[in-house]
Amino acid sequence: MNNELQQLITWLKSARYATAFTGAGVSVESGIAPFTGAGGLWNQYDPKFIEINFFLSDPKHSWQEMKKIFFTDMDEALPNPAHRVLAKLEQKGLLKGIITQNIDGLHQRAGSQNVQEFHGTIHTLSCLHCGRKYRLEDINLEEVPPTCLCGGVLKPDFVFYGEGIPPRAYENSADMAAGTDLMIIVGTAGQVMPACSLPLAAKEHGAKIVEINPRPSAYSGHITDLYFPEPAGAFFTKLAQAMDL
Repeated sequence: MNNELQQLITWLKSARYATAFTGAGVSVESGIAPFTGAGGLWNQYDPKFIEINFFLSDPKHSWQEMKKIFFTDMDEALPNPAHRVLAKLEQKGLLKGIITQNIDGLHQRAGSQNVQEFHGTIHTLSCLHCGRKYRLEDINLEEVPPTCLCGGVLKPDFVFYGEGIPPRAYENSADMAAGTDLMIIVGTAGQVMPACSLPLAAKEHGAKIVEINPRPSAYSGHITDLYFPEPAGAFFTKLAQAMDL
């Protein structure tokens, strides 16, 4: 075992309130493409279809694009070793919670309990007219846009461009960032505001910052105390073996 991995294990075992902050890179090995970078969705598609004003003006077109991109690969994806090991760390009491920018729900499917979905989720939808909520599995997406019993258009409960962060997720995430003494960053470039400010806040409050990322991010060499240049699944498989999880 190398010295840096041993250092992380020591920090995990001694941390009072360890947290994880995850981005698209944690789900790449589950077959979900990232939004930016090599193979990113926005290299293939114009993201205007998830701008809130575009959705409101043309929900059918927006839903046709979303169905292609989000409601096939994401809905059918399974947790990979990174999701599963993070869940095991929580079950062992070594990790107190996860702040994720992802909308795929894979942390919860892996067994994580305290997950703050900073950008919302694809797994529930809300009526724009009456506010009624639906589970994705209860909705027929053969015809789009799907509609509520009241006739209103349903919108997925993830944050569109032009929308604010869900207040409860924002507040809970900010509290976690301020209270953590060890934050593990996994698979994010650190460029999407306001999410990217959370590790900075953790650092300002004295937390140790560990990063797992195949390529350097906005955090690497600036706030990170340990940096592991590896894919998430491979790294967490190695961590699990070293910790006998």
